Amino acid sequence: MESLFTTTWTSIALMAITALGIYISVILLTRISGKRSFSKMSSFDFAMTVAVGSIIATTILSSTVNLTEGVFGLVIVYFLQISIALARRNKFIENIVDNTPLLLMDGEKILDYNLRKARVSESDLRSKLREANVTQLSQVRVVIFETTGDISVLHSQEDQPIDLWLMKDVDRV
Repeated sequence: MESLFTTTWTSIALMAITALGIYISVILLTRISGKRSFSKMSSFDFAMTVAVGSIIATTILSSTVNLTEGVFGLVIVYFLQISIALARRNKFIENIVDNTPLLLMDGEKILDYNLRKARVSESDLRSKLREANVTQLSQVRVVIFETTGDISVLHSQEDQPIDLWLMKDVDRV
């Protein structure tokens, strides 16, 4: 039991050196791969963030994983992330990796089936409408559940159509 509260200065120094090394490695690899590494874009990007965090923690705290192995693990994860980001230019790969945006409201009409499909409650929807400064449902043109899990609210005048390019790939179900 007392081993839970004891350590040596040597192990503390090794953890500090490892933490510094893995921290510098993450910064360099993120600079090389770009900001997308930790952006909220797709499920793969989320997996990337979790994997990097796990590698960092394991490298710093585990005596069985050394700094070189941790850095190599990071390089592999960043390489995979960059590869998938480039491969997503292919529509087939994009469909495998990314979710499809889903229409939650069409004008004033709330699409209940799509709310259930996205697991978004009406109170979540109301909250997003308030965040978007909607004071009347008549101000809403469309509400979209994005691939990132964000909810976008588009406003426009009734006589002003939404550009079709903005609605491309949105699942209307």
